Amino acid sequence: MVEQVDTVVIGAGVIGLACARALAHAGREVVILERHTHIGEEISSRNSEVIHAGIYYPEHSAKAQLCVRGKELLYRYCADHQIPHQRCGKLIVATSDSQLDVLRDYQRRARLNGAGELPWLEQEAVRRLEPAVRGVAGVYSETTGIIDSHALMESLLGAVEERSGALALGTNALHVASAGTGFRIETADLELEANLLVNATGLSAPTFAAQMDVEHRDGLPQAYYAKGHYYQLSGPSPFSHLVYPIAEAGGLGVHVTLDLGGAARFGPDVRWCDEPDYQFDESTREDFVSAIRSYYPDLDESRLQPGYTGVRPKISPPGSTAADFSIRGPAEHGVPGLVHLFGIESPGLTACLAIAERVKAQLLGPDPPGAFVTEVQP
Repeated sequence: MVEQVDTVVIGAGVIGLACARALAHAGREVVILERHTHIGEEISSRNSEVIHAGIYYPEHSAKAQLCVRGKELLYRYCADHQIPHQRCGKLIVATSDSQLDVLRDYQRRARLNGAGELPWLEQEAVRRLEPAVRGVAGVYSETTGIIDSHALMESLLGAVEERSGALALGTNALHVASAGTGFRIETADLELEANLLVNATGLSAPTFAAQMDVEHRDGLPQAYYAKGHYYQLSGPSPFSHLVYPIAEAGGLGVHVTLDLGGAARFGPDVRWCDEPDYQFDESTREDFVSAIRSYYPDLDESRLQPGYTGVRPKISPPGSTAADFSIRGPAEHGVPGLVHLFGIESPGLTACLAIAERVKAQLLGPDPPGAFVTEVQP
């Protein structure tokens, strides 16, 4: 028997949950399908849990726009819903004179993107801010922070369920096909027909889209995977802010992040892989020690303990310019009622509520002028 529902979101990471919440608040009946037995088991639980300012991304890019908008929405949501978070600030440090122009470019991009001013710090100011850090200069982002991503996801799910939405865990969407003006979704245990469909499957999104029996008029991106390791620093942390080196190809460099208890961790590195793989490779230690000591020379290597790994969903190959977020709705692919979310890597966590706004607009149309923004309601 086929069950009729209005909206199906496939994927219960932070992006899928945020989209489900936005659509539920717009009055849609929402069912979320998640193949794992818990929400947020992939990208959403294996990252740095940073609220980014919007510094690194090209002007007018989706990453820049959605990061800056998402940061505003996310801080407001955290305050309204008691989500543990901290606006701890971030120091970006140059370790040689050759990197100073990159810091100046970060200042320029931050202004262009609406991310605010990044005050310039000379060497002594860097040491006053973070005595353990060594660098020739730095810039400071006061709006960068950290968040309990698990608490955020639970809150988003609760908001969906309060609007009579439902979550089906351990439910893999095996086949999706066009059905009349909507979609038929087959799982091992049930069949659904939906008017609206959101592909928020993260690492699997390009592959999942390619397997759907629908007529896309545009080409679909290829999936690439960038694995990253994180090491924990045992004992007291010498840092009171996040500390980032100059960004590297494929990521933002091996940086210092803090958890809400004040403990420090370092990562991630960038290791391209053919398939998602969460095995921790301790042969990365030497590279980590070298990268960390470039800005934290007093690192006691014995305090560096293996932490966890994550995999970033890339849609551009190794060695190429990082791709922008790709949020493809009916205007792009020609399929009414369908949105694909491709390449939602960092700053996806920061941008989740803004991404949800955009997905809702692509499916339902923009809010009328003066309308209350549903993404900041309870």
